[in-house]
Amino acid sequence: MNMSIIQRISRLLLVLLVVLCVSCGGKRITKANVDEVAEGMSKKQVESILGPPTSIDNQDFIIMKKTTYVYRQGKDSVTIVFKDDKVQSKDSTLSD
Repeated sequence: MNMSIIQRISRLLLVLLVVLCVSCGGKRITKANVDEVAEGMSKKQVESILGPPTSIDNQDFIIMKKTTYVYRQGKDSVTIVFKDDKVQSKDSTLSD
């Protein structure tokens, strides 16, 4: 009988762990957290708010380095352009 309780608790813990891992897999992109992203922020600051981008495009020019982060969520997307690793601009198709 004790083994049965231990097995049930083990299964419950496993299920909770799986649910937790899936929910941490990516942050949900919302208008509110996109609005938190401000000009001059670093890539680390942006990733702490929005999580890792869906895609990254790096371009190195002689006078500057330009990186574009794109976040896709369903039909919506958020594009953040960094100039020399600082936010230069952002564009979003998210609505309220």
